[in-house]
Amino acid sequence: MIQTLLDFDLRVLAPELVIVAAAALLTIVDLLLKETVSRKWIGILGLLAVLVAGIFVGLGWGHEPYQILGDSYRIDDFSLAFKAILLFGTALVLLFSLSDKDTEKLEAESEYYSLLLTALLGAMIMVSSAELITLFVGLELLSLSSYILVGIRRKRADSAEAAWKYVVLGSVSSAFILYGMSFLYGLTGTTHLFEIQQHVAEIAGTDYQAFLYLSFFLMIVGFGFKISSAPFHTWAPDVYQGAATPVTIFLAVVSKVAAFAFVVRIVLIAFIPLVTTGVWNEVISWSFMLVAALSMIVGNTVALRQKDTKRLMAYSSIAHAGYMLVPPATMGFVGFDLFPSLVFYLVAYLCMTLGAFVVIEIVARRAGTYDMNAFAGLYQRSPSLALIMTFFLLSLAGLPVTAGFIGKFYILMSAIASTHYWLAAIMIATTVISYYYYFGFARQMYFRKAEDSQKIAVSWPTVAVVGMAVLGTILLGIIPDFFLQAFGQLDWVSGFSQAANSLGY
Repeated sequence: MIQTLLDFDLRVLAPELVIVAAAALLTIVDLLLKETVSRKWIGILGLLAVLVAGIFVGLGWGHEPYQILGDSYRIDDFSLAFKAILLFGTALVLLFSLSDKDTEKLEAESEYYSLLLTALLGAMIMVSSAELITLFVGLELLSLSSYILVGIRRKRADSAEAAWKYVVLGSVSSAFILYGMSFLYGLTGTTHLFEIQQHVAEIAGTDYQAFLYLSFFLMIVGFGFKISSAPFHTWAPDVYQGAATPVTIFLAVVSKVAAFAFVVRIVLIAFIPLVTTGVWNEVISWSFMLVAALSMIVGNTVALRQKDTKRLMAYSSIAHAGYMLVPPATMGFVGFDLFPSLVFYLVAYLCMTLGAFVVIEIVARRAGTYDMNAFAGLYQRSPSLALIMTFFLLSLAGLPVTAGFIGKFYILMSAIASTHYWLAAIMIATTVISYYYYFGFARQMYFRKAEDSQKIAVSWPTVAVVGMAVLGTILLGIIPDFFLQAFGQLDWVSGFSQAANSLGY
């Protein structure tokens, strides 16, 4: 029977429909508004759209996995969990953007808010897709929007340079992913991940298995770029430094979360039959473990030499990508139970990284530079900001009784449970190395004299963003069992098995 969109319960697409309608509406509103009217209203409308989409995501919980369009688009616990994270991160970015006084960005302010929504839409498509074409469409919608966002400050040479590097390297990485996908299609004759899964089970152990390896290795190059893991990380420091800070935050947290969902969707559906042949543990897991180890080593060691705070945080992000890769890397050895630890760490990473970037922007805006010296004497100028930044740094460093520590602990346990003690040793060693550059902020804030004694003013939207980041980090740190149990109760396996429900709730 031929099905059309009218045959499906479109309530399951409500979050995406809200975002796409809002993006179109914001563009039209911008055309109708006079040039003298503030574009902050467009940002407020965008924020409201994200909140409404979040409400629809919340209403989606408690139902059986749902599919439309031949199981190419799925609503299950996996997609809903990641959409909630994406919407939460984007809402904080939008709220922070409403307080951003960067006049060079404001000349394209309405386009900025619209592009944030289209990038978010691409990310949401990625986490729900179970088909190579829709996955790639979502990836490119996110990527193209991000390229423009990075270069939206047209009068800034560093932004133009960052955008150019991002476009070139991003296009190359997309080509690698698409080339890898083409091999999967050529081997299986389909772009549907679950049909690919069935054919991969037949191909495993035959002479064509080498082409499966080739497909995976081509895609892992593109995957590495999208999650900014070493050795595919070279774009991140320049892009993070050249982009406006709200854009940097979006790339560091929202885009990275979507990229991880993208990687997990493809690998755990298309290549999962290789577990039974032993190839998973011999090839897939080891590839991820090597990338994870290299990311932790490169990210933490190169960060030691950074003086620009945004570049330093870029290398920190690379290191954290390595930590996040450990659960998928060891999943072939210990099963699906590692999803709660991965999601817990993603949420903790979002809160503490976003909060740290916001404080960096507050201090840098007042000092006129992103150099580490801008934090000199911050405790004398603004004790509350200094204490908040210290809190985020402690969590990023993974010291005990913080969300970062809990997240790293469970990831470390996954490496130990899989008997990969060398990977656990690298995690511990690189975490200790990270103490030096994270505490570099503390040395400036508490042990250096302030050149400017004037107090730092903070707008209420920024206070709200920092407050929510602090609250999230605190709650994850003091009651981690609550969140881990909540994440553990989700039906993660349903995201990687065909859904029976295709016509409605």
